[in-house]
Amino acid sequence: MINLIPPALILIVGSLLVPLLKGRARQVYMIALPLLIVLYLFNLSEGIYWKVRILEYELIFGRVDRLSLAFGYIFAIITFISSIYSLHVKDNLHLVSAFVYAGGAQGAVFAGDFITLFIFCEVMAFAAAYIVWSARTKAAVGAGMRYLMVHIFGGLLLLGGIMIHYHETRSLLFNYVSLNGLSSWLIFLGFGINAAFPLLHAWLPDAYPESTETGTVFLSVFTTKTAVYFLARAFYGTEILIYVGAVMAIFPLFYTVIENNLRRVLSYTIINQVGFMMVGIGIGTKLSLNGTVAHAFCHILYDALLFMSMGAVLYRTGKINATDLGGLYKSMPLTTIFCIVGAASISGIPFTSGFVSKSMIISAAAENKLIIIWLALLFASAGVFSYSAMKVSFFPFFSHDSGIKTKEAPTHMLVAMGLAAFLCIGIGVMPGPLYSILPYSVDYEPYTAAHVIDQTQLLAFSALAFTLLMLSGIYPPEIRSINLDADWFYRKAAAVFMKFANNVLAKIEYNIVGQAYEFMVIKPVLKIARVLKLVDTSGVDGTYDRMAKGSIKLSDTVKIIQTGKAHDYAFFMIIGVIMLILIILIPIVI
Repeated sequence: MINLIPPALILIVGSLLVPLLKGRARQVYMIALPLLIVLYLFNLSEGIYWKVRILEYELIFGRVDRLSLAFGYIFAIITFISSIYSLHVKDNLHLVSAFVYAGGAQGAVFAGDFITLFIFCEVMAFAAAYIVWSARTKAAVGAGMRYLMVHIFGGLLLLGGIMIHYHETRSLLFNYVSLNGLSSWLIFLGFGINAAFPLLHAWLPDAYPESTETGTVFLSVFTTKTAVYFLARAFYGTEILIYVGAVMAIFPLFYTVIENNLRRVLSYTIINQVGFMMVGIGIGTKLSLNGTVAHAFCHILYDALLFMSMGAVLYRTGKINATDLGGLYKSMPLTTIFCIVGAASISGIPFTSGFVSKSMIISAAAENKLIIIWLALLFASAGVFSYSAMKVSFFPFFSHDSGIKTKEAPTHMLVAMGLAAFLCIGIGVMPGPLYSILPYSVDYEPYTAAHVIDQTQLLAFSALAFTLLMLSGIYPPEIRSINLDADWFYRKAAAVFMKFANNVLAKIEYNIVGQAYEFMVIKPVLKIARVLKLVDTSGVDGTYDRMAKGSIKLSDTVKIIQTGKAHDYAFFMIIGVIMLILIILIPIVI
């Protein structure tokens, strides 16, 4: 019976019960629902499940193998941890969208065909946009709308590629796609937007920091990592990904140096870490692909831990800029410890999860004699420690005393951070269980003397460089500023287009359409009116009166649901998408 219901359906349908529960019952349910998914997946064996035929197309909602299971496991685990972290949230729509978002990710990684994959990608896009909007600030509304437009554009690229691919191959199965034609390039770029490729990445640091302290934790997990899964499934061994990944691993470091908003710093580190995964996918060997999956698994844990620690700071102080914080280790000692564990893990310090995963990708680059890429990854490893991990753990907790006196994070937040920290250290100390679920069987030993010494030296010199830069005053000071990114180009282009549309196209439309409307509609209507005056029009007038009164009543009814708020309309769209999924998936259960 366990194989009859897709995990995505459990999360998406289960989310609709959250608003119906109150108090302790809702909190228990919020923990039990994702825990059920964890237990469900660990009892799921490999195979093809949950197939349904619509018209002449067969949709596969469950292609279960070692690659999809590895991502499914970590998605379920982090949903469970994030739900514990979110127990204080009262916004029902925010919680529903978070579970729908997580369910969409589960549906995407187990999709066996392109149509199913596309459906769940769109579910994720709309749910994620609402998570951004849930902060209910002007900045969040704008960022969420930009996020949605970017991902709708990515979805259109993906859909166009799928249609051309089907025309070429007569198959919708989601398998390896060779990058050699228009369809493959459209699919590649559609995935690339979700992965935050260079120049296509600005949506990530724009949107994620604007959500709530809990929403950003969910957002940090699913979109980019599902893209990693898609590319690992469909484009492994694609050489261009090696160079794309190297650029992704390096350029965000320069933004983290000058960025004041600490959640935006962490947003750039997502791009940096996904860059390592892109290199692994591009190399395409068993070792590199294992490293990609292992690093995605570990990255989700420590990145969520860092976002949770910064979310706890924001929740308690209402501040997140480095210039406004400092000395919080006195008020929030446990949060400080958990943040340090996350920073150590992202840096790859021995006996943390980052050490046993990132090194597999770097070793694969060395084995394939990609010396320039190997050096780039070493530079990125040193940089993420010096510029990101040190910054996030040092400035809010140990820099100047900001004078802020506050409480420690709530108990449920500490429990969530504690679980993530425990896994970060546990995987680092005993990587065997993680290695056992990877796609391929590869004999890899991270704890060799050479590797431990090399990594320790690299990080020690990075810490020394950070210390010397700080003491000498060369390190860029934390200042309040707006840093320009790649989105500057399309924002300016959009503004220019709107001016052109309002000042030029609108006048042309008015002159041409207005004259045509006058000639084709107004004049004939006037002639008909003159003729009607010659006959009895009381019946026609009565009909028009009744239609007008009915229209007024209808408009009064519609006003009730017209709030004028974008996030409310998005919620109705999410509910509509859920209903569509139910229509498709319910035949599986029946």
